[in-house]
Amino acid sequence: MALTVLFMPESAYGPTNNCIGIGDVLRRRGHRVVFAAEASWEGKLTALGFEEDLVSLAPAPDEPQDAGQFWKDFIRDTAPEFRKPTIDQLETWVKPVWQELIDGAKFCQPRLLEIIGRVRPDVIVEDNVVAFPALTTAGVPFVRIVSCNPLEVKGPDIAPVFSGYPADDREGWADFLAEYDRTHRPMWEQFNDWVVEQGAPALPDLEFIHEGALNLYVYPGVLDYIGSRRLGPTWKRLESSVRETDDAWELPEGFADGHKLIYFSLGSLGSADVALMRRIIAALAKTDHRYIVSKGPLHEEIELAGNMIGAEFLPQTTILPMVDLVITHGGNNTTTEAMHFGKPMIVLPLFWDQYDNAQRVHERGYGLRLDTYGFTDEQLYAAIDRLLGDAALRDRLEKDSAEIRAADGLRVAADAIEKIGSDAQ
Repeated sequence: MALTVLFMPESAYGPTNNCIGIGDVLRRRGHRVVFAAEASWEGKLTALGFEEDLVSLAPAPDEPQDAGQFWKDFIRDTAPEFRKPTIDQLETWVKPVWQELIDGAKFCQPRLLEIIGRVRPDVIVEDNVVAFPALTTAGVPFVRIVSCNPLEVKGPDIAPVFSGYPADDREGWADFLAEYDRTHRPMWEQFNDWVVEQGAPALPDLEFIHEGALNLYVYPGVLDYIGSRRLGPTWKRLESSVRETDDAWELPEGFADGHKLIYFSLGSLGSADVALMRRIIAALAKTDHRYIVSKGPLHEEIELAGNMIGAEFLPQTTILPMVDLVITHGGNNTTTEAMHFGKPMIVLPLFWDQYDNAQRVHERGYGLRLDTYGFTDEQLYAAIDRLLGDAALRDRLEKDSAEIRAADGLRVAADAIEKIGSDAQ
């Protein structure tokens, strides 16, 4: 029996693209897939065959916005915070992000109730980090997707989320957790009171979202923290979740002949730090390699060197199989997609869980973490040379990526959503 599945992803490209990938599988199986995405995504989801019933997370802007524009502007304006140690970002960056997310959840609660009443979903799927009570009080199965680093699902034997701290060294863990509690508890208490007022269950202590009847998280087993904490039976790990909706893309003839090909992206949000983009591009321009550069929303302010091609947005999942190395901000989508296609990474983290992904890739030996604002050109060149010259790592990545692809995370996720929806009917 065909289901109606309502997806509500965070407005950023990573969670939305993840839901697009899973939703596309369900749509092609004959299910009705509706996106309650943020309003700036208007038209972009219908173009992929989905229904749109969009929400606003704040009062309408004076001018139309590009998809996810609020967060692009937020990142651009707060980029100086990324130069601080992660523990110092908790009050001045992480907390304000949570508050923006909370304000958005409160603002759209009436609209979400209308959408649910109109769409009448059989399953509701949220890929976000904050609770929307309308989604958990609808009387149908609620599915949570974690498309951030799985440290988001906390435990006593894993490093604190957002810290970027090593897994095998507990120094600093207690201080980070204490500072998180100090800076976040009053905000959490106020949000929890509001969530309960809307008829939803109380949130777990110092958590901003409920678990679902089904919980999916996206992370390859070779990077996961399985040995340090086990999750309950409602949790299912997806080795990867790589959308199959990206456009075809061809490398210009002769561009990379005889040269290594490297993909460089700080993501749709990180690339809003134009000064950082220019600094990295200037360093890469001095090498003998060829680069494909995702320039991001401020692309008109970014000039590429002669050994580079790029554009505002690129079909990343089409390009990754072509390249020899990935230079990335460590967003969860790019991290898992690089593993999916077997590519080593240089990770330059900027915010949120990117520090955790950078640390995990580094300590598991699948790439190198550099100081995003403090690296020297020589350190960057040495990292590129080391990873391109590591034949043993290439062999290991080839084996691991074959297993990740064989696990077929997109269809595992679609199967699980189908089952929980069908069982509830």
